[in-house]
This record gives sequence, structure tokens and C-alpha cells, in this order.
Amino acid sequence: MKLNKLNLFKAITLLEGFVIVGLAVSTAIFASKYNATVPANADSNIRIRPYIDKEETFYQLNGEKILVHNSTMGETFIPVFADVPKSPIEPSEIVKDGKGFVKYIGNDGLQSKIGIDVSEYQGVINWEQVKNAGVEFAIIRAGYRTYGGGVITLDNSLITNIDGATAAGIDVGVYFFSQAITPEEAIEEADAVLDAVAGRTITYPIVFDWEIIYDDTARTDTMTVEGLADCCVAFCERVKSAGYTPMVYQNASTSTHKLDLPRIKDYDFWLAEYTDFPTFYYEYDMWQYTSEGTIPGIEGNVDINISFKDFANKADSE
Repeated sequence: MKLNKLNLFKAITLLEGFVIVGLAVSTAIFASKYNATVPANADSNIRIRPYIDKEETFYQLNGEKILVHNSTMGETFIPVFADVPKSPIEPSEIVKDGKGFVKYIGNDGLQSKIGIDVSEYQGVINWEQVKNAGVEFAIIRAGYRTYGGGVITLDNSLITNIDGATAAGIDVGVYFFSQAITPEEAIEEADAVLDAVAGRTITYPIVFDWEIIYDDTARTDTMTVEGLADCCVAFCERVKSAGYTPMVYQNASTSTHKLDLPRIKDYDFWLAEYTDFPTFYYEYDMWQYTSEGTIPGIEGNVDINISFKDFANKADSE
């Protein structure tokens, strides 16, 4: 049956009406779902993330900005999160002691602890000499996940280093070099560490060390900010549930541009920044200040750190 021009026009008009109504209803449903992620009492100074089915979908900003330098973008301004604590460390409170170690002496009399982090790459370590040199804690690599195939591998010197440091009277923590891309993989990594250190005395944190691979193609190349935060939380919560202190390690640049700081602010933070004093705006509990340190008892260079908490003292670490 053929439609005359009038009936054809009416049919097209009616169809357009249905399409417009459908779009309006879809938009209203999406908007109500999206707006539901923002509390009704939130003020106007809020950055909203795209809708996701998670509790934390908005962040409070305090109106300030941080001037940072990026090798690609040059100088950029970063908004300041109001709910992430600012670092209380003042440059004038960071000094060098008689042995050349960097130390922190705060106005409250708090003195930092001197530490190193090591792996199988440091070879055989004379831990008695390390102790006599003034080192008070060691963060020892527990293992790593390969950035290509994603295989979890334990450090060949893990147990030897834990036992040697402990026997010398040095407090011990461990770190895992992660290339997790899902929370499930982060939990798998945490479990591998917990199994590996079972029966050993761990008085310093168990650390989640997720790093960007710059010089090769890696399975983590497409990791999102959201995904990385999920992995941080999954690893740390697993460690915490086992009775240990969890910690997140990261350099200053990646921390500023890749870490979802409001989501991980309740975990201890280990900052890597190779400068005379840290410029990182937010609070950190340990600072890795050089990768070219020299310590008697260790052949070659070693990372040196200071801790602003005595994690071995439960009262101080809480």
C-alpha cells in the first residue's frame, strides 16, 4: 500500500517524536545515576570523576595549586586535595650527620631512622658491617612480577638477607615490585609475600612498589589511575589483614600524576625523590633520597632512606 505525501509526512513526524522522547528519557536516567555519585551537601569546589560503581567518586579541593615540573609538559599546576595531609617536613630540619647520612630533627625532637633497601643485586651482604655503619632498618625485596609475562618470582636473596639483617639487630621490612593490572593480581602478590616471610620477624612495613616501565613495552602500559588505586588498596588491605603494616612506594612525579592520593592516604607512604630535600607536597613516612649510597659491607651502590617513624615501635608507628 502506498502512502500519500501527507500520510508520509505524518509518519515521519511521529517517528521523530518517539526518538526525541526516547533520548530525553535516556538522558534523564543517566543524569540521575551520575548525579547520585555526588553528595547532596557537597560544596561547589569539587572535582567529579566519571561515574563508577565505587564509594569514592568525588574529591574535595582546597583551592590551592602546586607548581610541579614535568619532563614532558614542563611546569604545570596541580590542584591540592583538601583531605590529603600536607607534609610537615621543613628543609631546615633536614641535616647531615657525622657519617654523611641525611637525618631529620623536628621541632618536637623527633629524629629519623637511617635505612637501606636491597635485593639480590647487592650480592652477599656483611650485615654486621652494615649495622656498625649506622644503618637501623632494611627494606628487603621479597620478589617481583615480570612486566612482560606477569610471572611472580621471589628474590633469590630474600631469606638470606632477612636472617642476616635480623641477626645483626637491624629492623626488617620487605617490598614487592609489582606489575599487577587487577586487584586480584595485587592480592596474589601480597599472598606470595606473606607466604615467603612467614615465620620471620618483620617489624617495618610490607611495601607495594608499582612502577612505570619506561624503556620497554610492559603489561602495565595502559594502567589507569583508577586501576592503580584499586591495586594499591587490594595489596595493602591484604597485608593489613595479616597483621602487618602496609605501605605504598612511589617517586614524586608518578605520585603527582598517576596516584589517586585521596584513596590511599590512610596507608603509610614511601617517597622516592633524589634531591637535597623533598619537594613533594603531601605527607610521606619514609624518604629514599639517593640510589648511589655507599655502605660498608655492601659492594657497589645502594639506596639509602630515612624513616620519619620508628615502625618497630608500635606506639610511634600508629
